[in-house]
Amino acid sequence: MKVLVTGGTGFTGSRLVPLLLQNGFQVRALTRPTSDRSPLSALTVEWVTGDLSNAEALTSALHGVDALINIASLGFGHAEGIIASAKAAGVRRVVFISTTAIFTQLNAGSKSVRLAAENAIQASRLDYTILRPTMIYGNPRDRNMWRLIRWLRITPIIPIFGDGESLQQPIFVDDVAQAVLLALKTDVTIGRSYNIAGKDPLTYNQVIDTVATAINKRVWKIHMPYRPIVRLLQFIERMRIRLPIKAEQVLRLNENKAFSYEEAQRDFGFSPRSFGEGIRQELEAVIR
Repeated sequence: MKVLVTGGTGFTGSRLVPLLLQNGFQVRALTRPTSDRSPLSALTVEWVTGDLSNAEALTSALHGVDALINIASLGFGHAEGIIASAKAAGVRRVVFISTTAIFTQLNAGSKSVRLAAENAIQASRLDYTILRPTMIYGNPRDRNMWRLIRWLRITPIIPIFGDGESLQQPIFVDDVAQAVLLALKTDVTIGRSYNIAGKDPLTYNQVIDTVATAINKRVWKIHMPYRPIVRLLQFIERMRIRLPIKAEQVLRLNENKAFSYEEAQRDFGFSPRSFGEGIRQELEAVIR
């Protein structure tokens, strides 16, 4: 079976492509001219240069493949074009990575775009599967847990905006890749959408404690009321001053983000690892 992967050189895609090859798939990867292919340079991948905004290039890349796996973000408004190109190329089987962020109570800028994308996919009459991972982590390319690891390695004191009791359920990047593979191989997933997450939900306090244990460091958590911090950050953002943290990020940390993956477990055997195990593997990968 031959598949076209978009976003193949990205954080998740670079873990999915080797897995597909190991399982007997032929892989064609659509990449922008500026994409760094070096993480996959030793693999047998058919490279095609193009962009999701270029309908002609995308349709051409889709000719001759059996399925499309779209890892590239749905937050940029390309869904309708991707669907049209798949139909034009005669590709029916499609797997899309979305995000559980569509369920946020915040008015995030890309939320409406992502929701519209999912609606378009579900109405497309293609043989689609949508996977919605929670926050993905797993190596220094992630923008979430690795930042926390680096902070805790530098200082034993960490400020927490809020009580730290909101639930998180990060998912290890290899578990996302495995979910894509299993969903693609399982026909019952056609026409279905699934949330995928880490094994168990944890509070943000527990996330910090787990990371601290993994790096063998004692940590002091300093809790601060988050609403005044949010108002201050919003004011600074209106002044167009850039800071390492945004008001929206603080609000997200104080929103429960725990999701059941029972349907994914039932339909295609999704079985994620625990956060503690994932963090240990992330650290081991860096040491190697």
